[in-house]
Amino acid sequence: MDVATILGFVLGHALIFYAIMIGGDVGQFVDIPSVLIVVGGSTATMFTRHKMNEVFASLGTLMKAIIVKPQNPEEVIGQLVDMANVARKDGILALEKVKVEDPFLQSAINHCVDGADPEFLEGILNKEVSYLAARHGKNITFWEGMGELTPVFGMIGTLIGLVQMLAAMDDPSTIGPAMAVALITTLYGAMIANMIALPIAFKLGQYSADEQVVRQVIIDGMIGIQKGVNPRMLEEALKTVLPPSKREAG
Repeated sequence: MDVATILGFVLGHALIFYAIMIGGDVGQFVDIPSVLIVVGGSTATMFTRHKMNEVFASLGTLMKAIIVKPQNPEEVIGQLVDMANVARKDGILALEKVKVEDPFLQSAINHCVDGADPEFLEGILNKEVSYLAARHGKNITFWEGMGELTPVFGMIGTLIGLVQMLAAMDDPSTIGPAMAVALITTLYGAMIANMIALPIAFKLGQYSADEQVVRQVIIDGMIGIQKGVNPRMLEEALKTVLPPSKREAG
């Protein structure tokens, strides 16, 4: 679970809610039509932009930004070095008994055991990483699109509210409340874009980059094992991905 994402989301909304409470009535900032315009309009437009399955898949990544189990590069390097020692001692076929949780690493092990040459192994694993990056890119683009559209629909809601307000100019007492409601849609759009959509897109981009780094470590490690590189030399080569302090600690 990503505590930083939860902390940022809760703290940001709590501070705004508290500021509203200090300044007046919270109920003034609740308007269902504005929610329908901003959230409904933005989501509907994303269905126009993307395929239906992509929209649902991207909406599902909202939870991924909160509940995520990032891979530890040091842990992966340790697994690869252990496998290098096994392969050096008992041969590459001994890796057939090795079972790991990471499907990508398990796939690489299976290819090695099946006798894939280094070029083929590198090529097929790099393709998997490319497809992974493409899938992640679609999810990131979705949330960036939501961050782009919600302020626009906030402005559309404001214009709708202004039209309704001007249509009722014969009653001056309604102008102030109507103007306030008209502006709420702009507030909703700005909040959703800058406190949810764009931060989620950025966080998913970070997770994707980190996952690709770990997968590159796996590729380099498995090719090294296949070529019979000395486990100690392989460990030193793989640890270049880590900060200097962690390399020494390892």
